[in-house]
Amino acid sequence: MVNPDHYTYRVSFSPEDHEHVATVAELPSLSWLAGSPQDALSGLTALVHEVVADMEQSGESVPEPLADREYSGRFQVRVLPELHRALVIRAHEQNVSLNRLVSDRLASA
Repeated sequence: MVNPDHYTYRVSFSPEDHEHVATVAELPSLSWLAGSPQDALSGLTALVHEVVADMEQSGESVPEPLADREYSGRFQVRVLPELHRALVIRAHEQNVSLNRLVSDRLASA
């Protein structure tokens, strides 16, 4: 059973709607507009609880919360050979591994 409170919620202001919009990463088709950030989040949270309950009742697959997943800390990225060469050179110049250089850059982005 999935706990919707573990989902990844975000609230931002929508200039087009002139309201705050709440979204949830695990269910990107859902959102909620309201005049305040708190109301947007409250509305979306209630909606997500209803949707998840309906999905579970009907036997649909419910997305696992991103926060509850385990991560290995590894992923592969394909880049152009020229960029690969430039990154290796930069890493060598800084006396660090390519992995460290890329990891540091991602962390600071």
